[in-house]
Amino acid sequence: MNGLSWFDDFERIVLEGRPLIDTRAPVEFAEGAFPGAVNLPLMSDAERAEVGTCYKREGPEAALRRGHELVNEAVRRPRIAAWAAFHREHPDAILYCFRGGQRSRIAQQWLAEYEGQVIPRLRGGYKAFRRYLLEQLETALPAWLQTLPRYVLGGMTGSGKTRLLQRIPHSIDLEAIAHHRGSAFGRHVEPQPTQIAFENALAYALIRYRHADHPWLLFEDEGRNIGARYLPKALQAGLYDGARLLILETPFAERVAITLDEYVYAAQARYREHDPERGLAAWQAALRESMDRIRRRLGGERHRELVARFEAACRHQERTGETEAHREWIAYLLHEYYDPMYRYQLSRKTLPVAFRGDAEALLAWLEAQENHDG
Repeated sequence: MNGLSWFDDFERIVLEGRPLIDTRAPVEFAEGAFPGAVNLPLMSDAERAEVGTCYKREGPEAALRRGHELVNEAVRRPRIAAWAAFHREHPDAILYCFRGGQRSRIAQQWLAEYEGQVIPRLRGGYKAFRRYLLEQLETALPAWLQTLPRYVLGGMTGSGKTRLLQRIPHSIDLEAIAHHRGSAFGRHVEPQPTQIAFENALAYALIRYRHADHPWLLFEDEGRNIGARYLPKALQAGLYDGARLLILETPFAERVAITLDEYVYAAQARYREHDPERGLAAWQAALRESMDRIRRRLGGERHRELVARFEAACRHQERTGETEAHREWIAYLLHEYYDPMYRYQLSRKTLPVAFRGDAEALLAWLEAQENHDG
């Protein structure tokens, strides 16, 4: 293998989880990247913008010269050192830029010249790999899904659907990939991935699932949108068309406890970790925003009651440090908002219901399906 070697086995990158060095500018990386990619740019955003302006005014040769002037010896040294350090830690890493052209080629050459390290670059770069993943989502994966028994996991809010998914190897957690709980109160302290990054991660997950040759697929009932992200139309059809619905039934008191754990205990911990000084205040503000988003659907009187119960629980926590008071507004939210909405949505579903029951009964039913399929 020489210093200008290529790598173009996209499926292998996915299945092996190959580390990727993205040499694009930070603004490009922020728009969407691949799982396992780290942004170690050849040029900063400002340098890229200046080179782009030069390209438009004076042509490619002048732009290349300007790029070398901006990324001079002093500037390039720490960037090469960063590539080299990552490559030493990840010997199977691959370089890429947008089209697999100048930027990744220059990085590849400099690594060989300055560090004596040989690293392949991705043929066609980001654009070619992204096209491959999109083709998988739009064509190959929907067709494959139609050959696989699929079960859609439904149930009222707080039923423990995500916890159940985590106990089942034949499942895909769409909410985890989208980094959102899929409801008006589903935001996390960290933002969702961009739509592009979500699609890339979704394609990775499903390609790996296909390769593992599972007998069936279980996924949570999300509809098309998960927060601000959405499933590609063809993939949504591949998931849902011909699928069967499994309804997880959980006692109301247990649902309140599960929701309390997710919305209060775990969420407050994440907010405090993110911002130790203002974490609790930020969590309270996020919950108030969520309540305001459902004001119209909930109705003015019930919205005021929900907010009043929430504010009372917050004051109690601030005085005593105890969080149990939050149980009251959560029970009210489930009873007055989520449960009526779920019953309405369930009445409109066209998927056949294959099973209803609690978590243990549902697990036993799925195990019986696996044994039958086997």
